[in-house]
Amino acid sequence: MADPSRPVTGYPAQSYPPPPTTAANPNPNPNGVGYPYPAAPQPPYPYHQPYPNNHPNPNYAYPYNYDASRATFLRRLIAAMIAFFIISASIIFIIWLVLRPRLPKFRVDSLSLTNFNTSSSPAISGNWAVGFSVYNPNKKMSITYDELDSDVFYKSAFLSETRISPFTQGTRTQTAINATFSAANSYVDDWVVKGIDADRGRGTVNFNVRVLARVVFRTGGWRLRRRLLRVLCENVGVGLSSSSGSGKLVGGARECRVGI
Repeated sequence: MADPSRPVTGYPAQSYPPPPTTAANPNPNPNGVGYPYPAAPQPPYPYHQPYPNNHPNPNYAYPYNYDASRATFLRRLIAAMIAFFIISASIIFIIWLVLRPRLPKFRVDSLSLTNFNTSSSPAISGNWAVGFSVYNPNKKMSITYDELDSDVFYKSAFLSETRISPFTQGTRTQTAINATFSAANSYVDDWVVKGIDADRGRGTVNFNVRVLARVVFRTGGWRLRRRLLRVLCENVGVGLSSSSGSGKLVGGARECRVGI
């Protein structure tokens, strides 16, 4: 039994009338319990369809509509790019197999040195004249040589440089080219002069000659892109005594290393 002296707390219980009985639903609430709130209203349009332009809520966020045509276009574009790359690579590979481009061959046939002097240490003077023979081994491709630069070294020490006239070689042909170098009291490190003087005492001084050229391989109206050709002729010996400032190539012609 409730104590009448205690204060009343909470809200009084409220009863709600049961929902009305209709012909479609003769027993809407079998438990006889009323519902305090009506059911949420359903949207007038399905969720996958956008509302018309005159919708009363201007801030309504329309559901995402997947653009299938754009995705199809992107897939076709990527597939076309991949196919183009594969076809281009295949064509280039087939052309390479047919033409078989080969690097030219360089050889030092002659080398003469005049007015060579190391007395004004640490500097040297001298004139080099180098004769090369260049052979194109390709059966179907000619070679054009542009921007030819050549250098002469003692071991790794630079001594002099020069330019060589550009030229073009036909298939299976050999061409003779010449390069002349000059140094007049050019500064070098002290170890260079000491090494050259020691080699002169033994009768032979070895020099290294390098050639750099821009080359293009051609056949008919088709050509490969320009490449940098590197040629290195190592240990080219010159007979040079300690009392003479002139000498010539010893040991015969010297084959050079060629690379791109």
